[in-house]
Amino acid sequence: MAEKDAVSWNTLVVLSAENGRHQEALGLIREMWGDGCKPDSFTLSSVLPIFAEWADVRRGMEVHGFATRNGFADDVFVGSGLINMYANCTRTDYSVKVFDNLPGRDAILWNSMLAGCAQNGSAEEALEIFRRMLHSGIRPMPVTFSSLIPVCGNLASLHLGKQLHAYVIFGGLDGNVFVTSSLIDMYCKCGDVSMARHIFDRIQSPDVVSWTVMIMGHALHGPAREALVLFDRMELGNLKPNDITFLAVLAACSHAGLVDEGWKYFNSMSDHYGIVPSLEHHAALADILGRAGKLEQAYNFISKMQIKPTASVWSTLLRACKVHKNTVLAEEVAKRIFELEPKSMGSHVTLSNAYSSSGRWNEAAHLRKSMRKKGMKKEPACSWIEVKNKRHVFVAHDKSHPWYERIVGALNVFSEQMARQGYVPNTEDVFQDIEEEQKSHVLCGHSEKLAMVFGIISTPPGTTIRVMKNLRVCVDCHTVTKFISKIVGREIVMRDANRFHHFKDGNCSCGDFW
Repeated sequence: MAEKDAVSWNTLVVLSAENGRHQEALGLIREMWGDGCKPDSFTLSSVLPIFAEWADVRRGMEVHGFATRNGFADDVFVGSGLINMYANCTRTDYSVKVFDNLPGRDAILWNSMLAGCAQNGSAEEALEIFRRMLHSGIRPMPVTFSSLIPVCGNLASLHLGKQLHAYVIFGGLDGNVFVTSSLIDMYCKCGDVSMARHIFDRIQSPDVVSWTVMIMGHALHGPAREALVLFDRMELGNLKPNDITFLAVLAACSHAGLVDEGWKYFNSMSDHYGIVPSLEHHAALADILGRAGKLEQAYNFISKMQIKPTASVWSTLLRACKVHKNTVLAEEVAKRIFELEPKSMGSHVTLSNAYSSSGRWNEAAHLRKSMRKKGMKKEPACSWIEVKNKRHVFVAHDKSHPWYERIVGALNVFSEQMARQGYVPNTEDVFQDIEEEQKSHVLCGHSEKLAMVFGIISTPPGTTIRVMKNLRVCVDCHTVTKFISKIVGREIVMRDANRFHHFKDGNCSCGDFW
């Protein structure tokens, strides 16, 4: 071409960027500048997604500086590109500054800003953006709720989730399959699987995402076999499951101890659907074998994986070794993990607890001393509960809560009632070399017990208690919660690091297998 204008240069830049030829796109912009053709707002908005994909905040800032110096900072397309770029680089604080400086903010910009905060886990900022959006008279769109509802699920905030559900119904968006899938996922993560199923059953034509989310919901809440029934219904509806669907199905098999079914679904991925099992699918099958106590089989499976196993895959087996008290294999598995991740905090703690469970106190003490030398600190166990729209957080033996004395008093009353019904403290999960009486005292201060009892004494009779915990619930707390659910005549929902437990009338939805 004898003359190349901005349109021709921009066309080449966009084509290169869209086809993943990022270096070539950047080179073209340099040529464009050198050829005397000044980049415009279209050029900048085309190149910003490159830096967003690369998470290259330094170069993105250079573009931001160029845009500011040349009067493009107020351009809505450049502004949207900058917001997305900073969000992808986990700098939502810069995204907010860019957003606040834009003179005109349309619905697309509001939703870009909200999605950026939500994807980075900035829940409070995302909710604040939503409030500002409503006050500005911008009507929420389906994408608004698809971005915001998962925030409530990740926070396990059922109160906020219900408020957003009300907005969805009020706005007439409850028929949108993307929004309903988000609602199903949110209710599942907040412990209300019955509401999730109610929403799912009202969808006229569920897509693969809706089916997958509901299958995973039943897998984590129980009964797990309902998840497999849903999978069969999905297949009968001629919907092809994807790789995420199979992760949900394998999770269901894991939480129900269905080893044969797990193998069947794992093999059917490649045999019937042409889906190559990923690292996550291999980890899920290893988890199925480990939970069921087939430790040697799990070890051989991981050792012979075609994909090189990561530390996280081996960690699933290490946890199973601790549960089934096989410290010999636990040592071998831990060795594999430490070769891949020498400072794996969770694996050090699991191995130490495995030693303690087997009475090998010297090895446990030596390992913990080694951890301290490496500057490694164990993640403290904590539990939380929402009461009257306020979150109350408890750590083990935490006396800072204003209701602590009342909580302990109520717990003592429950302990007396449980003892009369045959309760005996299970001290296996106290990993300290102390007397049995002291171990019983340690168990009384576990964070989930404090949160649960606080919920019972601070809410009206019949209210469902929902407790969240960051780690796996211990055996004794699980037993105590079964007893208390029967004593107080309430349903108690507890989410731990593995799954949800629904306690009612002295029974748990997990069937004591978790």
